[in-house]
Amino acid sequence: MTYTLHRLAPGSYDLALDGVIVGGVVRETTAGGAPTGWCAELLQDLPAATRPRPFDCVEHRFQTLEAAVAWLGGAAILDSAEA
Repeated sequence: MTYTLHRLAPGSYDLALDGVIVGGVVRETTAGGAPTGWCAELLQDLPAATRPRPFDCVEHRFQTLEAAVAWLGGAAILDSAEA
C-alpha cells in the first residue's frame, strides 16, 4: 500500500492510497489563524478491521506535516500539476 498526498491549497491535501482518494490531511489552526498541527482523516468511518493501515481510528493528529508523512510510510507529496 502506497500513500500519496495531493496538494489542493496551502495546508490542505487529498490523501490517496494506491491512487484512490481515501481521506485528507489538513493543517489545523486556532480561531485567530495560528497553526496548531495537522490532522489525517479518512473520508469514511470504516469498521476498525477494514481501515487502511496505519489508521486505527478515523482521525490522527500530528505536530508537523513531516510527522504525518512519516506515519503514512513516507507518503510522496505531489502538486496538482503532478496528479
